[in-house]
Amino acid sequence: MKRKLVAAIGIAGMMVSIAACGDSDKGSDKQGGDAKELTVWLTVDAQNNWPDLVKAADAAITKKHPGIKINHEYYGWPDKNTKLDAVLATDKAPDVVEMGNTEMLGYMVKGAFAPLDAAKFDNSSAWLDGLKASVTYDGKTYGVPYYAGGRVANWRKDVFAAAGVKTPPKTYAELTAALDKVQKKEGDKFSAWYQPTRDWYAAMSFVYDAGGAIAKEEGGQWKGSLSSPESLKGLGEYKNVVDRYMHGDKTKDESDRYIVYGQGKSGMIFGAAWEGATSADPKNDKTGKLKDNLENFVMPGPSGKNMPVFLGGSDLAVPVKSKAQDVAAEWINAFTGPAGQKGLIAKGNLPNNKTDLATLKSDPATAVPATAAESNWFVPMAPGWGQVEKAQVLQTMLQNIGTGKKSVADAAKEADAAIDKVINTK
Repeated sequence: MKRKLVAAIGIAGMMVSIAACGDSDKGSDKQGGDAKELTVWLTVDAQNNWPDLVKAADAAITKKHPGIKINHEYYGWPDKNTKLDAVLATDKAPDVVEMGNTEMLGYMVKGAFAPLDAAKFDNSSAWLDGLKASVTYDGKTYGVPYYAGGRVANWRKDVFAAAGVKTPPKTYAELTAALDKVQKKEGDKFSAWYQPTRDWYAAMSFVYDAGGAIAKEEGGQWKGSLSSPESLKGLGEYKNVVDRYMHGDKTKDESDRYIVYGQGKSGMIFGAAWEGATSADPKNDKTGKLKDNLENFVMPGPSGKNMPVFLGGSDLAVPVKSKAQDVAAEWINAFTGPAGQKGLIAKGNLPNNKTDLATLKSDPATAVPATAAESNWFVPMAPGWGQVEKAQVLQTMLQNIGTGKKSVADAAKEADAAIDKVINTK
């Protein structure tokens, strides 16, 4: 997906009003089983790329509820949450709203969304683990996964072939051996693997691959776990990658990685599945060679298994102030059910469930992202996680490690202390 999802953190102002909507407001009038009107907020992705799927969901609902009026509003990602925060403080809340999956937590913690019965949604028992985590808080489900976007490795076939490597690596040992050959041939002004130091999505994949975690819950309290032996092992290997293969600016994040890759001074990246193709776009490709020379492959992990990847994606939620919660849930199921998933797959998205994902592995066009997405991780679903992200705790730790300012152990210890200060705070 060509967008960066961020945790929702700026919603305190509208929560006084939401708090007033206690359980007494969730009675039969709030369920809205006989609602005459439904308002659905989606991002422009649906409006521009799959409007037919929206129409199909509408048709399913109007067939079941003759005469109902369905209103649609579409928003860009940068301004969606500002508008949502404002309207949630009124009695004009939409009935369905699309959220980036890392935006869900802040709203769930504050009570902005109504709990849903997962059993009422098709394929809920097979939702991808990372997506299921994104809609689950304190043992309850507050949203429905819509679609996913994974991460893959992407390399320049011409660069690696010139170094004697002609087939994508299947193991981490094969990968590092290939990278060593490229690095030796191209010299220190070239990054065999352009891996931005502050890219915590990639770094935490190494942590989870080694059996570690950002934080763990015990006895109802979350605690940073980057200093665990497993996490330190993953961080140590991440530092090894940055030291050996990354010869660019070691204070950068991943936001312009596709642009840097397009400049032709690196042989490989590990990022969102869209990044390689975007680098090869003529407006980004400064080499004139990328279109026919880029190839995605499943990133192998040092553990011997496929590297677990962070799953980005979208979820659909029902605001607690909706007066049509039952019909809203029906619309979501019509939109995200089997027919909807088939349509989303046809548009190049990953489905929200393991059953459909498995079918994509047999198609060469989708085998790599589908296989990579099978092993995935998600952020700690802790009440204060948004504050951890806002403070850029992980990015600071990784920059300190990558630049050599601090040892892996010291940087991880400092990060754990910073995490512990806020991660349990609502």
